[in-house]
Amino acid sequence: MNTLVAVAIAPVGSGEELSKHVAEVVKVIRESGLPNKTSSMFTEIEGDWDSVMAVVKKATFVLAEKGIRTEVVLKADIRPGFSNMMDGKIDRLNEALDEKPQPVETKPQSVEDRIRETLGRIRR
Repeated sequence: MNTLVAVAIAPVGSGEELSKHVAEVVKVIRESGLPNKTSSMFTEIEGDWDSVMAVVKKATFVLAEKGIRTEVVLKADIRPGFSNMMDGKIDRLNEALDEKPQPVETKPQSVEDRIRETLGRIRR
């Protein structure tokens, strides 16, 4: 079943700069052959559940097998019948953002209505 995960795998207690350790993790993910994208905080991986989880395990153990305490944050989206969710979700979001709200037609207020509205504000 197609699965999209966002995963952050990082060493704990390894100093302030983690990029070298994180690079080892990302290298495993990229070499997996599964579709993936890395951002500043997470790497997304897409594929069938077993393949994605095998990559997450392998990437995690790159650090853990070196005796490095490793933290994993994982969010999974399993959506039956969908594929290419990594790009498809963004495409659907961009389409929604491009939709312009329809202008609301308003009747011009009569002089009497504007006077009532002004008096109402004054009385408050």
